[in-house]
Amino acid sequence: MDILLSHKGYHLVFEDRFDGPHLDRSRWNVELHEPGWVNQELQEYVDSPENIRVQNGRLLLRPVKRVHGDGSVSYTSGRISTQHKHGFTYGLFEARLKVPRGKGFLPAFWLMTADEDRYGQWPECGEIDICEIWGSRTRTNHGTIHYGLPHQEAQGTVTLYKGDFAEEFHDFALLWEPGLLRWYVDGRPFYEVRQWFSAGPDGARKPYPAPFDHEMYLILNLAVGGTWVGYPDETTNFEDAAFEAEFVRVYSRRS
Repeated sequence: MDILLSHKGYHLVFEDRFDGPHLDRSRWNVELHEPGWVNQELQEYVDSPENIRVQNGRLLLRPVKRVHGDGSVSYTSGRISTQHKHGFTYGLFEARLKVPRGKGFLPAFWLMTADEDRYGQWPECGEIDICEIWGSRTRTNHGTIHYGLPHQEAQGTVTLYKGDFAEEFHDFALLWEPGLLRWYVDGRPFYEVRQWFSAGPDGARKPYPAPFDHEMYLILNLAVGGTWVGYPDETTNFEDAAFEAEFVRVYSRRS
């Protein structure tokens, strides 16, 4: 794949440069979820300026660790989405991001279906992960789709030869067209998928390119721990950790 990212033929339909004093809630929801809600993650997603902040032209999603008097430990973090506010079917999705370093951190920029009733609950409904980076492996990004029943996935990775996703900002992008998903980092493609399916409990498959043929919404979140990424340990630094975004943009084809 040598097709560099191009905006030719596209027009901007959504943008947040995080240049206001607060999170723009006309664009974003703050999601609230209990610990263990998915993937045995440790954090509670809360609506707090400790965890979600706009500062100096950047969105900051911060993990907070609390040690209680009885010795127990709890974690909070931030998760925002455009669900019920802005949805998209096909297009070019971009974000300029920097991730936290630390074992057990999992920052993510991704797309989830806006209508789980159309093809069924996850994973039948489909999920597209544009950026997922382990806090213990901050030079490697994962691009993934989840689909099917039983659960299927396709995943590609890119590892930086120079630099580090935790040391400087990088651009992450996804091109989503009928029958094509292509992932980019800093304008260079690193993975694409053209085959997937949607099938329910009866095994019957919906017409291709289901489930990636209808409206999805954006999510940015910072998970703490989980069955895939592992869990924090004594080396994990919560004091300075943040998942940062300078912008999020979505483009649609002019045609």
